[in-house]
Amino acid sequence: MNFMTPLDLSIPSQLTIALAPDLLLMGGAMILLLWAAWRPEGVRHQRTIGTACIALIALTAVVIGWFIYRNATATQGPIAVDRFRWIADLVLLLATAGTIALSMDYNEREGMMAPEAHVLILLASSGMMLLAAARDLMVVFLGIETMSVATYVLAGMNRRSPRAAESAMKYFLLGAFSTAFLLYGMALVYGATGATNISVIGDRAVQYGLTGSPLLLTGVALMIVGFGFKVAAAPFHMWAPDVYEGAPTPITAYMAAAVKAAAFAAFLRIWYEAFTPVYPSWHNAIWWLAAVTMAVGNIVALRQRDLKRLLAYSSIAHAGYLLVALTVNSAAGSEAFLFYAFVYTIATLGSFAVVVALGEAGERSLNVDDYAGLWTVRPWLAIAMAVFMLALLGFPVFGGAGFFAKWYVLKAALQVPSPHWKLAVVLVLTSVVSAGYYLYVVMVMFMRPRLAGAVVPARSRGLTGFVIAASAVLLIALGFFPERLVRLTRGSAPLSALSVPAASSSVPLPLTRPADR
Repeated sequence: MNFMTPLDLSIPSQLTIALAPDLLLMGGAMILLLWAAWRPEGVRHQRTIGTACIALIALTAVVIGWFIYRNATATQGPIAVDRFRWIADLVLLLATAGTIALSMDYNEREGMMAPEAHVLILLASSGMMLLAAARDLMVVFLGIETMSVATYVLAGMNRRSPRAAESAMKYFLLGAFSTAFLLYGMALVYGATGATNISVIGDRAVQYGLTGSPLLLTGVALMIVGFGFKVAAAPFHMWAPDVYEGAPTPITAYMAAAVKAAAFAAFLRIWYEAFTPVYPSWHNAIWWLAAVTMAVGNIVALRQRDLKRLLAYSSIAHAGYLLVALTVNSAAGSEAFLFYAFVYTIATLGSFAVVVALGEAGERSLNVDDYAGLWTVRPWLAIAMAVFMLALLGFPVFGGAGFFAKWYVLKAALQVPSPHWKLAVVLVLTSVVSAGYYLYVVMVMFMRPRLAGAVVPARSRGLTGFVIAASAVLLIALGFFPERLVRLTRGSAPLSALSVPAASSSVPLPLTRPADR
């Protein structure tokens, strides 16, 4: 088959090829699950399974790289075959590999010897990859459920921790609640358009004059609520701090990076491909959602002293920055989203890797003040954590690619026909506010004396140390050579009215934009 031409996904064999990376990861995870259950639990067995999981992730990434190299594209069908999907998959696999590497050390320290935990991460990631590939609302729902069920279990994986049990229960109850909103919204969208394929939904909204349909707009509103919960956007964010604090630290990193990136990938694709015709109707809602999320996440984070809760509110703020890319509804917004997601994933994994490295059994030493004087006893860890904090802040040079991540989102917001300059101002001002807690962590590590009687943290274990070093080096390198990542994400807008018109309709979708608020 020649992948240089669009694929006809109506042919079953070609649909199987389009799903090849997903099927490889799912099939490999099922085999590893049998292997994990075959032998008794133990340190060596859980590390062996973890290593095998990372090898499977690398093989899946090679397959995705082959699709990128062959420029595989398709304009029809329930499964997307485009550059946006492939780059999103690479971001998800990067987060998955980092999480498993951290879990291998963390689980040994906490006495969590069940090797099935690593396989559950793979199964959750297979659902995320399905989300990134979905061009049908039913596939979106299937991906969300595959991702969510495994993540619920992972949040409560430490069965000896009451906080982990509370985290898993809250995540399950609010996750199910948000899914109900999402599914009901999908049902109303189907009722209004008679279609679940997202490109067909956009076409029919134009062909049948549904841009003002109350049924369609109500469905869009309910889906905004559902996705707002999934990405922890304010005011739907209340579950995130408690869940992130109680879950095992590597799983917290996974939820903050991979789960958020996957939900945003589906969020962006649906809104770009299906709901561009009703852009004037949902623009204000997403505009305010982005602004409020940036403000709430950063302002509340100022008062946090538990590092996991601080990073939880930080992730809420970054959801607001990503919502800016969604609000602009342009190809540049799609490219900025992928660049931002890639950099944010690296910085988040690195930050939580430092938390794992400095933590003690039972999840102690999580207060920011416990890091006082870290520079004097573990200088390289302090330097790496400073890089991650500055990257999340968007500080130039020392924050590496973090500065360019926010720069490209700002650029996308200001280069649309009706520039979103007010939203850009909110982004800049809230980023300034975020300096209050990111720089506080840096100040504590470098400018405060070591607490009396504080235990010198052990040196980072193999894989945890590798994740920290690789994340810091990659952020700095991309800060000096951002064009490498820019070239990777360029031309990665979903195949929609913004780039390639849907093949099922010749009617152009209106891209009239409301004036900035």
